[in-house]
Amino acid sequence: MADHIVIDSREAYLEATEAIALGDGPIAVDAERASGFRYSQRAYLIQVFRRGAGTFLFDPPAVGRFDELNAAIVDDEWVLHAATQDLACLREVGLHPAHIFDTELAARLLGMPRVGLGTVVEELLGIHLAKEHSAADWSTRPLPEPWLNYAALDVELLPDLRDAMAALLAEAEKTEIAAQEFEDELKRDLKPVRAEPWRRLSGVHSIRGLRNLAVARELWLARDELARTTDVAPGRLVPDASLTAAARAMPESKRALAAMREFNGRASRTELDRWWAAIEAGRTTNDLPVMRSNGESLPPPRAWADRNPEADARLKAARAAITDLSGQLAIPVENLLTPESLRRVAWTPPADPTAAAIGAALAELGARDWQIEATAQVIAQSFVEASQKTDDTAEADS
Repeated sequence: MADHIVIDSREAYLEATEAIALGDGPIAVDAERASGFRYSQRAYLIQVFRRGAGTFLFDPPAVGRFDELNAAIVDDEWVLHAATQDLACLREVGLHPAHIFDTELAARLLGMPRVGLGTVVEELLGIHLAKEHSAADWSTRPLPEPWLNYAALDVELLPDLRDAMAALLAEAEKTEIAAQEFEDELKRDLKPVRAEPWRRLSGVHSIRGLRNLAVARELWLARDELARTTDVAPGRLVPDASLTAAARAMPESKRALAAMREFNGRASRTELDRWWAAIEAGRTTNDLPVMRSNGESLPPPRAWADRNPEADARLKAARAAITDLSGQLAIPVENLLTPESLRRVAWTPPADPTAAAIGAALAELGARDWQIEATAQVIAQSFVEASQKTDDTAEADS
């Protein structure tokens, strides 16, 4: 296999842009980040392949902005695998596709049991694609040649995979469904702002007591600040389990914190003053968090039978009906309709739960037209049956 040259100058980048613009057909695009190693989710390698042009491996930190490339190909179809993983870091450097074909999402819509790139390439193209470098630290410089070969293959096979999938979608009469899903991916907010991001801390639900929760919050914020400053993944500094252990134990002194075997990680002792200051801040603050984040979250379904038995009956009936429909259409349940949308419409249904009213409610929740067309009538019917069953049970009890 020929050596791959990483494009790391503006001059080479502009030459590559001209070549890509003169190519044929869709543009295959992929990006490699350093998730688990770096704090940022920026791209450290961007791969582009186009028939008639070839394969191009770009070094984004060295190249900078990609506005010229974007202008040259923005009106063409871009082929990505699991687009939502890469769109944010592509947009960060000026790459904003207007039309995409997501081969991972297409695999889901085709009902394929496994949708990883290596699996679908092997099944549809008969080519074994090794994925041994997928979790590598792509901020490494220089990038090893085996990594570059791996990265190039990721995009070189995408156009052929796209064509095979497009044919299968047409055969299954799912071309329009896929088009709506691809369009939704482009419109979706990929970086929703969380009011209390510290609640993402693994194990936070095991912490009891508002004061302990305040300590967990301050520890998370202190670690996040250090991670952002050093551009190191937070978990590589101090793992989540260490922060929650400290919040539960509430050590009485810096020495007691240092003596905790559960409190470990590369920065657990070198930044001990930072962690102790966070613990003291949590122990003394008047700004105590609530045990559960405020917002529009629904109670967990397991609590519905006691909290809202009618909603529980609706959800169980609708969930069973949607599961059956999923099998008939060979589309995973979560792609047919998000579980959150189903829960919300079951918890607070329209006053008159007709198919049209259910459809309007689903549209408000972000469901696509094809999803509404496929599920609204099924959900409405299941709600009616659940209501009748509840009424019959009540009459029997009386």
